[in-house]
Amino acid sequence: MLLAMLLPAGPTRAQVLQADSTGHDSIRISLLTCAAGQEIYSLFGHTAIRYENYTRGIDRVYNYGIFDFDTPNFVLRFALGETDYQLGVSSYQRFAAEYAYWGRDVWQQALDLRQAEKELLVKLLDENYRPENRVYRYNFFYDNCSTRPRDMVERAIAGHMDYGQDMDDRATGITFRDILRKYSEGHPWSGFAMDFCMGPKADKQISRRTQMFVPFNLQADFSHAYIHDEAENIRPLVEEETKIVETKALNSRDWTDMLTPMRSAWLLFIVVVCATLLGIKLGKSFWGMDLLLFAAAGLAGCILAFLALFSTHPAVSPNYLLFVFHPLHLLCLPIMLPWVRKKRVSLYMAVNFAVLTFFIALWPVIPQRFDLAVLPLALCLLARSGANLWTAYKRHKRPKRITTLR
Repeated sequence: MLLAMLLPAGPTRAQVLQADSTGHDSIRISLLTCAAGQEIYSLFGHTAIRYENYTRGIDRVYNYGIFDFDTPNFVLRFALGETDYQLGVSSYQRFAAEYAYWGRDVWQQALDLRQAEKELLVKLLDENYRPENRVYRYNFFYDNCSTRPRDMVERAIAGHMDYGQDMDDRATGITFRDILRKYSEGHPWSGFAMDFCMGPKADKQISRRTQMFVPFNLQADFSHAYIHDEAENIRPLVEEETKIVETKALNSRDWTDMLTPMRSAWLLFIVVVCATLLGIKLGKSFWGMDLLLFAAAGLAGCILAFLALFSTHPAVSPNYLLFVFHPLHLLCLPIMLPWVRKKRVSLYMAVNFAVLTFFIALWPVIPQRFDLAVLPLALCLLARSGANLWTAYKRHKRPKRITTLR
């Protein structure tokens, strides 16, 4: 019953008769924009194209967001930027039921296209759905489930699309990182992970057209767009906009809302500083803490180095966080730890202390924006490197016990 209420009614008999009397199929093409989900890959929403043919009883959805987690080496290929998505086609009822089940609303924008434009768009979509054409190399910023429907609609227009005077290559003051942070609000750990992997290329200002990689931006731009046809007539692209799936879902809150990356990082910093001060007072090295901290920083550095060196993602290389988190932390542990345990000056700790000092001092002028949670994490490593130098210095300055022979 609930699903029946969510789905729109089918074509009326009058609509079908009207379509038959004109000698043409009664076709409606709509852009569907789906609300964000809870998973990291669904935080930005989704876009699809709905094709309704009242005469033939067709109601299907073309979806460029199909991927398979079970694909061999899916995670590795995704990290390398070699993920293949494909165009999928399903009935509208199935599509709407799925989004209703997951509590994600869906908006429909019926497009004011001429009969020939509708037929051409359907032809282009069907051609793209052929087995040899449906798979494409996915790029989150430039070629995704939002940009592909836009490009298809533009190709079918007999004329050109007018999104406004500022739809060119000029910078808008908005960056990829701004958009990532905006749509990851309420999901702090997912937002931190994305921000952590993005390098300075994510901080370059992008054009309004480039921002259409986000489905909600495409929806907004479509609602204000006009079609200039070959006869110099102008008409709005969208003739009607409605919400066709409304779930009234509420966002659930869990422990991650309290234990954010920022709070977790500062809590770790407090623990590390207190333990470090206690170790200095007691003359202990607490090398086990160095083992955990530098191993974790080294593992994070391996991820950053892998993305920077091998990934084709457009905004992950270079990354200045490699001055803080890098594979050497992990590789040099066997050499560094024995010196720390013996309370002797570790050359690695000395170099790391200098690098981190410069990184923190130059933070405001580094051409990359960092999540503020990085600061306490860098300070943790700085504190442990400084503790080694101070402990070794105190040990060296300690007066030697003199024994005399009697």
